[in-house]
This record gives sequence, structure tokens and C-alpha cells, in this order.
Amino acid sequence: MKKLNTQWTGLLALTLMAPIALAQPKVTKDQESVLAGLESKSAHYGAMSKQIWDYAEVGYQEYKSSALLQEELKKEGFTVQAGVAGIPTAFVATYGSGKPVVGILAEYDALPGITQDAVPERKPLDSKKAGHACGHHLFGTGSVASAIAVKNWLQKSGKAGTIKLYGTPAEEGGSGKVYLVREGLFTGTDVVLHWHPGDSNGADPATSLANISAKFRFRGVSAHAAAAPERGRSALDGVEAMNYMVNMMREHIPSDTRVHYVITKGGEAPNVVPDFAEVYYYARNKNREVLQDVWKRIVKAAEGAALGTDTKMEMEIIGGVYNVLPLESLSRVMHKNLSMVGGVTYTDEEIRFAEKIGESFGATFGSIRKPTDAAKVGAFSMDNSGSGGSTDVGDVSWAVPTVGMRAATWVPGTAAHSWQAVAAGGTSIGVKGMMVAAKTLTLTAMDLFNDPALIAKARTEWEDLRGKDFKYEALLGPRKPALDYRK
Repeated sequence: MKKLNTQWTGLLALTLMAPIALAQPKVTKDQESVLAGLESKSAHYGAMSKQIWDYAEVGYQEYKSSALLQEELKKEGFTVQAGVAGIPTAFVATYGSGKPVVGILAEYDALPGITQDAVPERKPLDSKKAGHACGHHLFGTGSVASAIAVKNWLQKSGKAGTIKLYGTPAEEGGSGKVYLVREGLFTGTDVVLHWHPGDSNGADPATSLANISAKFRFRGVSAHAAAAPERGRSALDGVEAMNYMVNMMREHIPSDTRVHYVITKGGEAPNVVPDFAEVYYYARNKNREVLQDVWKRIVKAAEGAALGTDTKMEMEIIGGVYNVLPLESLSRVMHKNLSMVGGVTYTDEEIRFAEKIGESFGATFGSIRKPTDAAKVGAFSMDNSGSGGSTDVGDVSWAVPTVGMRAATWVPGTAAHSWQAVAAGGTSIGVKGMMVAAKTLTLTAMDLFNDPALIAKARTEWEDLRGKDFKYEALLGPRKPALDYRK
């Protein structure tokens, strides 16, 4: 295992001593001790997150990132079960015994095709093919930090109960958590906590978009495109015909549905009729029944395209995730703790970094979003409209009561999956937001261990929302994990 950058660790120690913003109710001595323990290790966890930022491993290829997190947990006394659900980079780390059982999710996959140095102007890194544009290096490390803090508190207090850290790879399109749900790895867990990097702080109960994704592969017949075109059957024609029909279909599907695609293979040379072509599709809607209906029509378009171009088509489902099931009761507990911890306060150097980043946002930065917004915690509100994104946390939330939050790891105004997100995530700005999340998750877990009635209330709400006849069936069907979907 590569050693952490000690120089970077030392710099973090100087920049991460931001005060904990207190709010009502006041921090107890017990909580204060736990928060101080986390703060004392912020430089260490910052260096871990930077190491994973440097690794930038894509879905199901996160061998070094997963190993680093597992090593940290083993060192802290957790029992680690690696390679769960048929996924080499997935794991479950457990400490304690008995009830309640509180789980924490950790992600650590990067996004392909976007790289950036940790500087406030566009500077791609030619040495890399992927980058942490969604901040999962912070997500994984912050969750591990929280699990360890909860373990230390359980050990010191003598409280009964179990803390579990779920290492979940390939959130970005690979549906990693779905396989863990399908394998029953959340059975017996009472509540699951999670968080996500963002450009603001909040713990509102919000849903997401259910998602199905697949690769459609068309196979035709090669021929010389000029000398003998009549002998060819273009697989690319099949892809383009499918895309044309799907684009026409957009007028006749619910307006809140999202359909997008990328042609991943279109041929090698213009003078050769392509005998193979591939297109990668996503479809989303907050209502999975609507999504499934739309998806059937997309598949029909693919079948029709193959028929019309005299090619053959095969489809491989890559991923499929449910919408998140939001729970108001648990979200109120988490929001209380987030308000107690407070947001992110920038140093003068970080403000200059943020202002430079802000110049790339255009006219909106400075009039709508400011660096000081990172210190704010938004008011509690309900939002069931469905965000523009999808997450495999959705499947977890239908298997066990689940609650999450976001922390300001990026400069306010930053969009996810952007170079600006990669840049801030590699600095002390990202680490400060990560520690806000780690502290909030830890306080929330402590509340659940101290007051089992919170868990009982959440479970009643959860069962009412799911419905008594609910039966989980993965949207990706019986397929095995798509371990090579990023290769």
C-alpha cells in the first residue's frame, strides 16, 4: 500500500481547524468529545481522501481505493468481509454485536473522461483517464471516518449495538449497491446512513430518479463502402435508426422522463461498412413503473431499427436503480445534527481559490452564490419532485430505512460531474466538507443508538411508504455484476 503524502497531511493540519458551529440544542460533553476526536484526525482522513483522488479508479476497478479503506477499518478493529455479492471491490466492515444495527454507505468510484488538477483554472491531467468529479473519494473516506468514530464511542460508552460500513463500488452507472441488496446484505440492518458531496449543506428528505441503462449492440456485414456497398449491412445504420426513433418518441412520453445516450462504437473507417456498432442508453423517471413502460418502448425502437436495417441487435442491461424513498422522521434527526455541526468556513486562501473557480461559472456567481454560502445550513424542507440524478442508494432505501445529507465539499455554484468539482475535491475545501458530513453522520448514529424509539418511528413511516404488498425486484434483473462495463 502506498504511503499517504505526509507533506499534504501537514498542510491540512494547518488549514482544517475550523470551529464547530453550535446551534440549539447545544452540544453535550459526550458529543463534544466525539467531534473533537474526529477533528483531531481530519488531516489524516484528508490525506486518505487525496490518495483516492489520485487513484481515480472507475467503477468495479477501484482495487487500490477499496483496499485503502479496508486497511483503515481493519486497523481500527473492524471485521472486514471482502469481495461480497460477487464484486471484488465491495466489502462489509462490522464492529460490535446486537441491536440496533446501524449501517453507513461508502462510495469510491471515479468518472471516466474527466480529469483536472487541484487548481482553480482548467488544467486537465494527461496522466489520468478519470477523475473524482462526483466526490466519491470524499464520500468513502468520510463515511469510514464516521464509522470509526462511532466504533470508538460504542467502545468507550459500553453501549450495545453494531456499526456496519458498506463499501459500495460502481455507483456511477454500475448499480453496485443493487447487488448487495439483492444478496440480502442489508437484512437485519435497522437504519442506513449516507451522504454525498455537493456545493451546499442540507439534510432534506428528497427523492431521486429511477434509472435503467443498457448497451445496444448491432451486428451487420462489412463491405467496401464504394466498390460494393450493396453487400454491406451497416451496424451503424442500426444505431442511428434506433436513435432517430427514440428522439421522435420524446414528444410522446411524460415530460419529466429523461433519456440520453452515447455512441460508444461506430466503426473504424468511412470506406468500410461497419459490421459492429454500439450505443449506451440511460432512461430515468421518478416513478419506476413509468420508467419501465418507457424502457419497453426504447427496446422496441432497437428491435425495429435492426429489422429495418437488416442487422442483428442484442441488448445488455448494465444498471437499474430505484428512486430514493425519503423519510421525514430520520431526516429531521440528521438536519438537527447538521445544524449543530455547521457548514464550512473558508480561509483567505480558500476564498481566493473559490473566487477564481467562480469566474468560470459566468454571471451567476457572485450574484446568486458566494463562497460564504458554504458556511450555511439550509432550512429543513420536503422535496418529492425528484432530482435530476439517479443513485443506487434508491434500492437500499427500499430495503431498509435510509437517510442522507449533502455537504459543501465544492465551491458554491459548482455542478456535479464538472472539472470544478474535481479541483475543489482535491483541496482542503473538499476535506472540510467531508468532515462536516463525518461529524453529522456520527451524531446521527449516536442518536439512534441512544434512542431506539427513533428507529421504531422511522420503520413505521418506511413501511407505510413502501406499502404492505411491496416486494423488491431489481430493475436490472438476474444479471451478474457488470464488472467490465467501464473497460
